[in-house]
Amino acid sequence: MKQEGHRYFVINKPYQMVSQFISSHDVRLLGDLNFSFPDGTHAIGRLDNHSEGLLLLTTNPKVTRLLFQSNIPHSRSYLIQVKNKVSEATLEKLRAGILISGKGGVDYHTKSCNIQFAKKPASLDTPLHEIPAHLPHDWLQIDLTEGKFHQVRKMVAAVHHKCKRLIRTSIESIHLNQMQPGEVIELSETDFFNQLRINYY
Repeated sequence: MKQEGHRYFVINKPYQMVSQFISSHDVRLLGDLNFSFPDGTHAIGRLDNHSEGLLLLTTNPKVTRLLFQSNIPHSRSYLIQVKNKVSEATLEKLRAGILISGKGGVDYHTKSCNIQFAKKPASLDTPLHEIPAHLPHDWLQIDLTEGKFHQVRKMVAAVHHKCKRLIRTSIESIHLNQMQPGEVIELSETDFFNQLRINYY
């Protein structure tokens, strides 16, 4: 039976912030955001310190399993900036799936995915870690249904490009849209589960 009282949040995680509330290291934490999260709030999945964008938080301990550990694939999209120009042949390699290093040093062949050239949104800021416009680079959008550790960065590295900026823009029907870095939006439980296409019993 569905439990009541859990809360659900969408945030735009800033660059150089970890996806947790407690750390033994001197890093920016989710608790540094200008929002009063209830006790028990945790991230559903993670974005590493140097990645940005859509991150889901909840007080519900079962959601991570339902979303990222179920047999039903759930889509997620990323906007990435890569060093040097990318060829169409390189995109085809990525679309078909490519070998990357996996857990325990075992190679993993990624599933086929959608990847295409993209433009930097006019509303997106230009931080110091971004490649300047006058230097060779490309923006790409990649849509995945899996999320291995550092998968997008490893995929790009496997075709001899360096990912300089990685922004998760959506998970299923929850989109970053015009959310600013550090912004927090709370969703109702019904909207949250409906937009993520997951059932909770």
